[in-house]
Amino acid sequence: MQAIFLSREEVAERAKQLYESNIRQKVEVEENIGKMVIIDIETGDYEVDKTGLQASRKLSKKHPNARLFGIRIGYNVAVSFGGVMERVCK
Repeated sequence: MQAIFLSREEVAERAKQLYESNIRQKVEVEENIGKMVIIDIETGDYEVDKTGLQASRKLSKKHPNARLFGIRIGYNVAVSFGGVMERVCK
């Protein structure tokens, strides 16, 4: 398989498109708010867990060279260092 090189911005954009088009409606339920969804931007596979670590490992095991991107379910940012994480309305 030939590698296609994408910038960080392109990876983020593809992940956000996948999330909005078919992942969000499946994962954005009350018990998942605040958890991380990790998305393989090439296959569309995703996993959810509290921190994203186990989800990343699981996806990497399935697809060793996967390009992964994490989104915090229900929030505008994945992490905040001294800032504010704002809840996003559906």
